[in-house]
Amino acid sequence: MSTSQQVPDYELDEVRIVTSNRELRAMFDPFRGTLLQLLLERAASIQELATAVDRPKGTVAYHVRLLVEAGMIKVVRTQTVRGQRERFYGRTARLFGVGRITPEQTALIPHPMAEWAAETAPAHAADALRAIRRHAWIDEAVADEFWDRVLELVSEFSQLPRSEPGRAHAFLVAFYPTEFPRLPERPGS
Repeated sequence: MSTSQQVPDYELDEVRIVTSNRELRAMFDPFRGTLLQLLLERAASIQELATAVDRPKGTVAYHVRLLVEAGMIKVVRTQTVRGQRERFYGRTARLFGVGRITPEQTALIPHPMAEWAAETAPAHAADALRAIRRHAWIDEAVADEFWDRVLELVSEFSQLPRSEPGRAHAFLVAFYPTEFPRLPERPGS
């Protein structure tokens, strides 16, 4: 397994912050999210994407067009295939982050945890789910620094070279403030 190969196989920005309604709708649609995820591996044509998701080319082309219009993907190269110019699409950034948005825009962002939890059910049943949850009482500056380190790990995970044979693995991270109980301070500490 070679680790020198760039993943994906085209140039892209590391981070792009999105804030517009068009970007949010494009990014948080589940099907378009799948297309964005596939393009982290390598550039792909409409035909390749349609084959991967087992959907008609016209459906995939429609969603690709919306992602292009939102600036989330672009044509990264073209190739002549059977006399036709075929476009290969890639992401514009490795990571899309949500910037400052209005309270009204929050409704455009679905809560993904229920979907993600459901995706883990087969792995749980097969005793193949690796999960952990911990709590720490830290200030916001430390939380921000820690999240930056998590994003570096996510980037590393996203760039792992494909293994043959290999199986898809999901890497799920959640980091949020909570009202988890805390032991009281011991007297004299």
